[in-house]
Parts: sequence; C-alpha cells; structure tokens
Amino acid sequence: MSLISRNIRYLRKRAGLTQAKFAEKIGIKRSLVGAYEEGRSDPRWNNLLSISRLFDISVDALISYELDGASQDELLKYSVRLNESGVNVAQETKILAITVNDEEKENIELVPQRASAGYTNGYSDPEYIRDLPKFQLPFLPGSGTYRAFEISGDSMLPLESGTIVVGQYVESVADIVSGKTYVLVTQDEGVVYKRVFNYLHENGKLFLSSDNQTYTPYEIDASSVKEVWSAKAFISVHFPDHNNSLDAYPAEPMTLEKLTSIVLELREEIVRLREENA
Repeated sequence: MSLISRNIRYLRKRAGLTQAKFAEKIGIKRSLVGAYEEGRSDPRWNNLLSISRLFDISVDALISYELDGASQDELLKYSVRLNESGVNVAQETKILAITVNDEEKENIELVPQRASAGYTNGYSDPEYIRDLPKFQLPFLPGSGTYRAFEISGDSMLPLESGTIVVGQYVESVADIVSGKTYVLVTQDEGVVYKRVFNYLHENGKLFLSSDNQTYTPYEIDASSVKEVWSAKAFISVHFPDHNNSLDAYPAEPMTLEKLTSIVLELREEIVRLREENA
C-alpha cells in the first residue's frame, strides 16, 4: 500500500466515513475509493483536490507525509500552504467536480442555457454536477477534462444561439492564450463564451471580444473568473448558410433542378477531358 493510499484510508476513517459516503462526497464511485485505498489506482489531480478540500489537508501532505499518528497541530500545519505573497494557497484551490461512466471514464457534462445561471453557484458542488446531462465524445483526447456549454445570443456568430461549445478544463487563468476562444465562468458576468486576450501581466485583467463586431469588447478582473474552459469543439443543428459562406454560390436557393443541371455539366466536362487525353 502506497503512502497516499494509507493517507486516504486514514483520513476517511478518522472522519467516520464509509467508502460509499466518502465516494459520494467527492463525486466518484465507491469501487474507485477501494482502488485508491488498496493502491491499485492513484487518484487523478482533480480527485486529489476534492480530497484535499474535504479534509482540509494540502495535496502536498496527502502525497508526501505520513498522516496516521500526526498530532492535531501537525495536521493543522499541513492544511496551510503559503505562496510567495503570503496567501493561503489551500483557500485559493479550485475544486473541479466531475462524473464518470460505468467504465470509469470522465463524462462530458452539459450546462444548458437554462442552467447557466445556477452553474455559477453549483460548479464545484458534486451533487449539482451529478444532475447535469452527460455524454461522451470518443474523438476528444483522453488526457483532458471536458464540459459542454449551450451558448445564447449572436455575439459569437457564425456560432448561433443554441450551439453547444465543448471546452477543455484550464487549470489557471494565467494559462489563457490570447486570441483563442474560451468559456469563462465568472462572478459578475455568469457563463460567457468569448475570444479572450490575456493582459494579466500588464494590469491583471482579461480582454473579452465578440466575433460579432457589433458587440463592444470589455475587460474583467482575473480574480472574478471561477473556471476556464478552452473551446475544442462545437455541436450545432444549424448548418452554415451557403449564401453567406461561399460567394461562388448563386444568391437564390439551390433547387433540385439546378443541382441536377450542375451534376450533368460536370459529367459532360469529365467526358470531354477524357476524350482529349485519349
């Protein structure tokens, strides 16, 4: 049994939690708790953070120190980590609640438009996340954690209102790459999908721009951002309008007769080219 396995088992029993109750509190299956405690599997970073928050013990202590037998003063010391500015890092830690399917693979939880307001309060609550719709997309890289958000409005055209944007979780606001699109979960703006420019080093702010230029860009404080999701895919029932996307297409609708005529002309052209090259 590894050090982290012994620590998880010790903390769970010290808190008087069954494996099932412990699993429920951090949003995983009971069988996975057993695997952790028996050393058959190591917790993923997100689950380590959840355990850290639940027991008020730093991740460093979970993976580096023998907690069984530690005094109350030592446990208290382990719960406090200060960065260079003297800020308690444990208080800043963001807990990402997730769900998994029967094969222990992470689901993609969907945040519909009607749930976006509630998500700003329930984003770290395992029970809230557990109640969201879930699905899988096999073509996404398996190393990331993903969540889907239904966008509203026309500020990010050509993505229309109702489009579902699939984002990959970004650990830190500082990792935002200027010019790319992100779903931001913010204190004041709620859930927004924008093209983001990172000016943290200059003034501690993010510059949010809409692809629809009729909307005015604006700034927000990085401290107001609760979660960052880098856009990786989108799902939409609205197909692009060929009149707007391809100037070569005729302005009037493409009828079946016109489509048939184009196909016949192409066939005739192919026959002509074959005869010339014979």
